[in-house]
Amino acid sequence: MTETTERIARRSVDKFARRRAELAESTLQALSELGYARTSLREIAQKSNFSHGVLHYYFTDKVELLTYSVRRFEEVCVTRYDEAVAVALSAEELEQGFGAAMAGTLRSDAVMHRLWYDLRNQSLFEEAFRADVLEIDAQRQAMIWRVVERYAELAGASPVVTQPVAYAAFDGLFQQALLHHLAGEESAAETLAEDAGALLGRLVTGG
Repeated sequence: MTETTERIARRSVDKFARRRAELAESTLQALSELGYARTSLREIAQKSNFSHGVLHYYFTDKVELLTYSVRRFEEVCVTRYDEAVAVALSAEELEQGFGAAMAGTLRSDAVMHRLWYDLRNQSLFEEAFRADVLEIDAQRQAMIWRVVERYAELAGASPVVTQPVAYAAFDGLFQQALLHHLAGEESAAETLAEDAGALLGRLVTGG
């Protein structure tokens, strides 16, 4: 293969990848509104103003589209609490900053979080989702653990739970708050902020 041919082939691959990313971002809202079980590629196409043929050209099926789209969202979200960790100068500041960040993403990204939980639940039944869900879950767990470790450092303490336990605790708290938020409870985000900060203090010695 000549250098010119290689450049053409590389541009073609890059163009395909960019188009997949554009389509995924454009259909993400439709996916989050409809949910996995209630939709097909054809319905997603109708909701997102793309033809069924275009979507099917870039994605084999809705499994591939859904996992790709959620991964795009998670690339940004797995660092959502890092700023709170970076700016906190005390354990109390991290409690407040972390709680506020959790409440903020609940308010602004509720439908996307709902899509993530939908995908995770579907992975219990569909093996096609499982590897991607486990990888995303591991990234989320690491994100939470960075908060716990930094909090322990600022508090002059040590974590009293493992990474999986800390993640399960906050994930359960968030999922419960998400349900209440989607049910229209105006206090759900504020309650989450308070509960997240309080829980953080209970996961370390001396907290």
